[in-house]
Amino acid sequence: MAKTGGLGDNLYIQGFDASGDIQQLGTIGGGPALLNMTPISKSAYERQGGLRSGQIEMTTFFNSVAVTGATHEKLSALPRTDVILTYCRGTVLGDPAASLVAKQANYDPTRGDDGMLTFGVSAQSNGYGIEWGRQLTAGVRTDTAATDGTGIDTAASASFGGQAYLQVFSFSGTDVTVKIQDSADNATFADVTGFAFTQITGGAPLAERIALGNTATIRRYVRAVTTTTGGFTSLAFAVNVIKNENAGVTF
Repeated sequence: MAKTGGLGDNLYIQGFDASGDIQQLGTIGGGPALLNMTPISKSAYERQGGLRSGQIEMTTFFNSVAVTGATHEKLSALPRTDVILTYCRGTVLGDPAASLVAKQANYDPTRGDDGMLTFGVSAQSNGYGIEWGRQLTAGVRTDTAATDGTGIDTAASASFGGQAYLQVFSFSGTDVTVKIQDSADNATFADVTGFAFTQITGGAPLAERIALGNTATIRRYVRAVTTTTGGFTSLAFAVNVIKNENAGVTF
């Protein structure tokens, strides 16, 4: 894989595309807490992994266009409920993405002596750590009818389960369901049991996280598809899938 910079990135917050109002991203990280398990007989530290954590920190511009529900209206609400964030490193199908179920901890303005006004925002994980996966949509994808997405190659089948995140930006129609399918040959796909998001009948913007058991098998190729029973005319959405590559991923 070639080295890349951070040009063309996106950030989605609970079904809202905040990319155009983000000046910079600070920490995008997390992992297990380090537990000191060093006995007195050792001359160097021994550590084990503890609780998982994660955070996404950002600096945003001030955008208060209420007609379009801009970033200020979204972030200044400081919701007590969870928000789901997805950071996209590029917006090409299969590009890396990091998703986080979090509490938005703050919305702090800084006004510089040059007149620049920015806000600092920190989102801290709640219940799960940060999860890096791959995009099953090329950034924001818009379907106008039931559609089979293009598969991405994850190199091999694995039987350690997985997680997936859905961001829904807008929806028009009766109903639509976003599902993840897998394949051994990138030709014949089938639904992955338990890897379907809740049916959408309205309520956008919205976001959701789903997870498989940690022994479920996901085959080499995966894709995102949309299905419907009553029809729809437009769904703008993004999907990040995390395929666990080793045993013991628990939350």
